Amino acid sequence: MVAQRKRNDDAVVLALACGATVEAAAKQGGVSERTVYTRLRDPEFQKRIKEARTDLVRRSAGLLSAASGEAVRTLLALMKESAPPATRLGAAKAVLEVGLKIRELADLEAELRDLEEKVKALGPPDGGGRRW
Repeated sequence: MVAQRKRNDDAVVLALACGATVEAAAKQGGVSERTVYTRLRDPEFQKRIKEARTDLVRRSAGLLSAASGEAVRTLLALMKESAPPATRLGAAKAVLEVGLKIRELADLEAELRDLEEKVKALGPPDGGGRRW
Protein backbone atom coordinates (compact mmCIF):
# COMPACT_ATOMS: atom_id res chain seq x y z
CA MET A 1 0.00 0.00 0.00
CA VAL A 2 2.75 2.47 0.96
CA ALA A 3 4.85 1.45 -2.05
CA GLN A 4 1.88 2.00 -4.37
CA ARG A 5 1.23 5.45 -2.93
CA LYS A 6 4.91 6.34 -3.41
CA ARG A 7 4.75 5.22 -7.06
CA ASN A 8 1.55 7.22 -7.57
CA ASP A 9 3.05 10.28 -5.88
CA ASP A 10 6.25 9.95 -7.92
CA ALA A 11 4.23 9.90 -11.13
CA VAL A 12 2.16 12.92 -10.03
CA VAL A 13 5.29 14.84 -8.99
CA LEU A 14 6.97 14.18 -12.32
CA ALA A 15 3.86 15.14 -14.28
CA LEU A 16 3.41 18.39 -12.35
CA ALA A 17 7.12 19.21 -12.60
CA CYS A 18 6.81 18.82 -16.38
CA GLY A 19 3.92 21.29 -16.45
CA ALA A 20 0.94 18.94 -16.55
CA THR A 21 -2.44 20.10 -15.34
CA VAL A 22 -3.86 18.63 -12.14
CA GLU A 23 -6.23 16.56 -14.25
CA ALA A 24 -3.44 15.15 -16.40
CA ALA A 25 -1.19 14.54 -13.37
CA ALA A 26 -4.00 12.68 -11.62
CA LYS A 27 -4.51 10.43 -14.64
CA GLN A 28 -0.79 9.82 -14.95
CA GLY A 29 -0.52 8.94 -11.26
CA GLY A 30 -3.65 6.83 -11.19
CA VAL A 31 -5.25 9.00 -8.51
CA SER A 32 -8.16 11.40 -8.32
CA GLU A 33 -7.87 15.12 -8.92
CA ARG A 34 -8.96 15.64 -5.33
CA THR A 35 -5.97 13.56 -4.18
CA VAL A 36 -3.63 15.73 -6.23
CA TYR A 37 -5.11 18.91 -4.76
CA THR A 38 -4.74 17.41 -1.26
CA ARG A 39 -1.09 16.55 -1.94
CA LEU A 40 -0.47 20.04 -3.32
CA ARG A 41 -1.37 21.51 0.09
CA ASP A 42 1.53 19.55 1.62
CA PRO A 43 4.72 21.67 1.73
CA GLU A 44 6.89 18.53 1.42
CA PHE A 45 5.04 17.51 -1.73
CA GLN A 46 5.47 21.02 -3.15
CA LYS A 47 9.16 20.79 -2.32
CA ARG A 48 9.42 17.49 -4.22
CA ILE A 49 7.84 19.11 -7.29
CA LYS A 50 10.30 22.02 -7.12
CA GLU A 51 13.24 19.62 -6.73
CA ALA A 52 12.04 17.53 -9.69
CA ARG A 53 11.63 20.66 -11.81
CA THR A 54 15.12 21.83 -10.84
CA ASP A 55 16.52 18.43 -11.77
CA LEU A 56 14.78 18.53 -15.15
CA VAL A 57 16.17 21.99 -15.85
CA ARG A 58 19.69 20.87 -14.88
CA ARG A 59 19.48 17.84 -17.12
CA SER A 60 18.22 19.95 -20.01
CA ALA A 61 21.01 22.45 -19.47
CA GLY A 62 23.51 19.61 -19.54
CA LEU A 63 22.13 18.27 -22.80
CA LEU A 64 22.18 21.75 -24.32
CA SER A 65 25.75 22.28 -23.16
CA ALA A 66 26.79 18.99 -24.71
CA ALA A 67 25.20 19.99 -28.03
CA SER A 68 26.44 23.58 -28.01
CA GLY A 69 29.81 22.83 -29.64
CA GLU A 70 28.13 21.28 -32.65
CA ALA A 71 25.64 24.14 -32.80
CA VAL A 72 28.45 26.69 -32.88
CA ARG A 73 30.23 24.75 -35.62
CA THR A 74 26.99 24.70 -37.62
CA LEU A 75 26.48 28.43 -37.20
CA LEU A 76 30.08 29.13 -38.19
CA ALA A 77 29.67 26.93 -41.27
CA LEU A 78 26.50 28.83 -42.21
CA MET A 79 28.43 32.09 -42.08
CA LYS A 80 30.75 30.98 -44.92
CA GLU A 81 30.69 32.82 -48.23
CA SER A 82 29.06 29.85 -49.99
CA ALA A 83 25.84 30.25 -47.97
CA PRO A 84 23.08 32.60 -49.16
CA PRO A 85 23.34 36.11 -47.66
CA ALA A 86 20.16 35.72 -45.59
CA THR A 87 21.50 32.50 -44.08
CA ARG A 88 24.84 34.11 -43.28
CA LEU A 89 23.11 37.10 -41.69
CA GLY A 90 20.86 34.88 -39.56
CA ALA A 91 23.81 32.79 -38.42
CA ALA A 92 25.86 35.87 -37.58
CA LYS A 93 22.98 37.33 -35.54
CA ALA A 94 22.54 34.05 -33.69
CA VAL A 95 26.24 33.85 -32.87
CA LEU A 96 26.25 37.41 -31.54
CA GLU A 97 23.02 37.03 -29.54
CA VAL A 98 24.00 33.75 -27.96
CA GLY A 99 27.53 34.96 -27.33
CA LEU A 100 26.23 38.01 -25.48
CA LYS A 101 23.83 35.93 -23.40
CA ILE A 102 26.57 33.48 -22.46
CA ARG A 103 28.81 36.37 -21.48
CA GLU A 104 26.07 37.89 -19.33
CA LEU A 105 25.39 34.55 -17.64
CA ALA A 106 29.09 34.01 -16.97
CA ASP A 107 29.34 37.49 -15.44
CA LEU A 108 26.26 36.89 -13.29
CA GLU A 109 27.61 33.55 -12.15
CA ALA A 110 30.90 35.16 -11.13
CA GLU A 111 29.04 37.89 -9.23
CA LEU A 112 26.88 35.30 -7.50
CA ARG A 113 29.95 33.31 -6.42
CA ASP A 114 31.52 36.52 -5.11
CA LEU A 115 28.38 37.36 -3.12
CA GLU A 116 28.20 33.83 -1.72
CA GLU A 117 31.81 34.11 -0.55
CA LYS A 118 31.08 37.45 1.11
CA VAL A 119 28.04 36.00 2.89
CA LYS A 120 30.11 33.04 4.12
CA ALA A 121 32.79 35.43 5.37
CA LEU A 122 30.20 37.17 7.53
CA GLY A 123 29.83 33.97 9.54
CA PRO A 124 26.76 32.33 11.03
CA PRO A 125 23.77 34.37 12.16
CA ASP A 126 24.02 35.77 15.67
CA GLY A 127 21.75 34.64 18.46
CA GLY A 128 19.78 37.88 18.50
CA GLY A 129 17.54 36.92 15.63
CA ARG A 130 19.47 39.04 13.14
CA ARG A 131 20.98 37.24 10.23
CA TRP A 132 24.06 39.47 9.81
